[in-house]
Amino acid sequence: MKKLSLIAALALGGLLACSTIANAQDATKKSGKGRQTLEQRMEAMSTQLSLTAEQKPKVEAVLKDTEAKMKAVPQDERRAKMPEIMAEQGKKIKEILTPEQLEKYTKMQDARKNGKKKKSE
Repeated sequence: MKKLSLIAALALGGLLACSTIANAQDATKKSGKGRQTLEQRMEAMSTQLSLTAEQKPKVEAVLKDTEAKMKAVPQDERRAKMPEIMAEQGKKIKEILTPEQLEKYTKMQDARKNGKKKKSE
């Protein structure tokens, strides 16, 4: 009987350890609740907007600045402050982009906003 209990306890412990490791690996793929990491956003923007080698570090600096500002805002105030911070980010990015890229960027932003509206409905 003691052997059976020991085997069951070891099996349960092994399952818990494996599930914890699997969850930890999933957590490294995304930052938070389905949000993209900075690297994922840079990759998407680089690809979709065909950013030049000169533009990439500038855009990355803007994204890092935005991320730092969002982290500096207390959690309970983020929803209220987010539109202002994101508008500032958009303004800075628009200054970096060419007219063709700006058109694509605007379409990306519109699609993203429309997607969020559909999810909340």
